[in-house]
Parts: sequence; C-alpha cells; structure tokens
Amino acid sequence: MKILIVEDEIIPANYLKRILEKEGHEVLSIVQRGASAITEAKIQKPDVIFMDIMLKDNISGADAAVAIHQNQPKIIIIFLTAFSDKEMVEFAVRSEAYAYLLKPYRDNEILATLQLAKAKIDANQTANTIQKNKTDPQIIKLIGGYIYNKNLKRVFLDEKEIELGPKALQLIQLLCQNPKITIEIDDIMEQLWDEPKPKQTLRSLIHRIRQMTHPELIQNANKLGYKIGTST
Repeated sequence: MKILIVEDEIIPANYLKRILEKEGHEVLSIVQRGASAITEAKIQKPDVIFMDIMLKDNISGADAAVAIHQNQPKIIIIFLTAFSDKEMVEFAVRSEAYAYLLKPYRDNEILATLQLAKAKIDANQTANTIQKNKTDPQIIKLIGGYIYNKNLKRVFLDEKEIELGPKALQLIQLLCQNPKITIEIDDIMEQLWDEPKPKQTLRSLIHRIRQMTHPELIQNANKLGYKIGTST
C-alpha cells in the first residue's frame, strides 16, 4: 500500500517508515506539518495516512484529517499519539479516523492495524467493481442477482463464477445477444447442436440451468421459444 507519514518527531517517523517498508509497503514521504499533510494527500493520493494528532503547527493532525476527508473520504487515517485521555479519543472520533495507536510504536500493533485497513480497502475496491459492472455495457444483469459477462462469456453471482458447462453457457450466450427477444425453439436447437436432437434435450438443459441458478433465469414464451430473464 501507499502510505504517507505525518509526524513532527523525526526519530519515531523514521522508525515507523522502516517497519512499513520492511513489510513491502511504499512510504511516499514523511511530513511534519498539518498543512503539508493536506497538500501531499492531494498530490500523492496515499491509501493510508499515519497521522500524529498533536503537531507543532497551527493545524493539528485532527484538523488535517477533517480537511483531507472532505475531498478524499476513502483515505484511511490512523492516528498516532502519546496521549490516551478522553479528549484525544474524541478528537479521533470527530475526525473519522480508522484507528488510534499509542506511542511508543509496537511493530505488531502497527502491522495488525494496517492489515485490517488493507482488508477495508480491498472491500471498497470490490464494491466499486460491482458498481461499475452495473453500468458496463458488456454486463447483462439477470434475474436473482446473476450477471452475464459478454466479454468473458461467463455467468457470475456476487463476483463468483457459476460453473454451468459449455452447452449451458452457449445457450445463455445465445439468449443474451438480444435479451428482450424470444428465440424460437427450432432456432435454438439448430444453433446449439450440429445434428438433430429431440426437444427434450433442450428442455433437460434448461431444467439443469434453472436448478443451478434461478428458476426464472431462462423463461418460456408461450411455448414458442425462450428468452433470458433479466432484472430490468
């Protein structure tokens, strides 16, 4: 992860940097003032900021955190302080800090907190991917929360691929070419199989797909043909 350290005491700042870099993280820079923290956060866009609450500056770490979150709410801020009184805790709460660590630093506490922060970042990225997929023209939203990815030619539910088999995917791909259009049974049979098959073969395939996904994923239209069940 990309990390910005805001600490006005150089010895603990360098110690923290060594811990983080030893674990493979990138320390973008060390700054000593609240104003510098706001500026560097805009320029460097860190994933995480380790922020000393009490800085030798007219802008405290808490004030800097508030200013940063106004424009970059997804940056995770972890407060550092030598004090654990009620006022400091209230500072952290008001500033929407992710965590609160006491000096002197303990390696295991820093790394454990950072690991939890990374889990939150990963979760946010997954949520963003799902949201993006909702407007992606290559994504067809199907009934029951399923999606069909036209590029990958695969069906997913909650980011997990549904293993359907090649013939089932071929049928879904055919129906997803024109999701609003019913395709006649004879046309489906002709495109799925090179040689004549009884219609029961298609019905059995559709039954299996419905069992593995959603009962309305493939819908019958007046016994003339089938269409894909979409969520819109």
